[in-house]
Amino acid sequence: MGVLEQLRLRGERQVKLVRALRKSASLRKRMDRTDRIRPRDILAFVTLRNELPRLPYFLDYYRAQGVRHFLMVDNGSEDGTTGFLEKERDVSLWTTQGSYKGAGYGIDWLNHLLWRYGAGHWVLTLDVDEFLVYPFCDTRPLTALTDWLESQGRRSFAAMLLDMYPQGPVSAQPYQPGQNPFEIARWFDAGNYVIQRNPTYQNLWIQGGVRQRVILRDEPRYAPALNKIPLVHWTRKYAYKSSTHMVLPRGLNKVYDESGGELASGVLLHAKFLDLIVDKAEEEITRGQHYARSREYRAYRATLARQQDLWCDWSSEYINWRQLEILGLMSKGDWA
Repeated sequence: MGVLEQLRLRGERQVKLVRALRKSASLRKRMDRTDRIRPRDILAFVTLRNELPRLPYFLDYYRAQGVRHFLMVDNGSEDGTTGFLEKERDVSLWTTQGSYKGAGYGIDWLNHLLWRYGAGHWVLTLDVDEFLVYPFCDTRPLTALTDWLESQGRRSFAAMLLDMYPQGPVSAQPYQPGQNPFEIARWFDAGNYVIQRNPTYQNLWIQGGVRQRVILRDEPRYAPALNKIPLVHWTRKYAYKSSTHMVLPRGLNKVYDESGGELASGVLLHAKFLDLIVDKAEEEITRGQHYARSREYRAYRATLARQQDLWCDWSSEYINWRQLEILGLMSKGDWA
């Protein structure tokens, strides 16, 4: 990489950090328990709106994995989310009525909180419908993974977003608050993924799965990116550029082995396709706060309103992380 390219990327990162500081002006501290954070704690950073039914299981899942504190931005919830989170002993909460779209789809708010509280910690940056599965997650806590990553000199960990869905129309199996969503959304596409390398930012770009196969089948090039870097050993020099799809400095995006081997990676099980998505799509279309005039949510409404079954004869039922490794969707690399 030439000097000019290095300077350009450094400037881009500084712009993201300044923008995060500016956008943080709309954040209002609702419940600050950050004095309880200890030096080696793993932290989770989340932006959300109207996600009360999902929160009990989400919090319990990551507590069991080893997350010690949650730093959350509530963007104008009206369903009781705010009151629920205020009572959780390991949650610090900020609220904002600011524009989600105007804050880089929420990433500006999180970049600021990451800058302020994440430095020196391994941090997870997540949506409330994303559940990290990593090698040996059934027997080893997140601290085992982060300790091993540090021993390897790695500061970031990749995970492919894997869309999970039920068999039959999503509205046929109502989700109960606190329920494990994968009791309903147990299926996924095992193949049909396309991977490209972005030479500018060094990240992989992955598309495919059920959203390309069904939801956006008429416009497959607009299928959402499935590549994510949700787990990072943070410093104040870092900033997410585009959601968690890529991060600056760009060396953090190089989470693959160019010599022919494989680096350890995980999967984010994506519990979007529950019956909750029907009302969520209408809400987000009305708000108009998502990318490309909420094109993806419009596609959800158009498809799911027809009681479309996302399941097909080639769908795979989820078993465990070892199944995902066999299918090539994640890797334990040389972590034994």
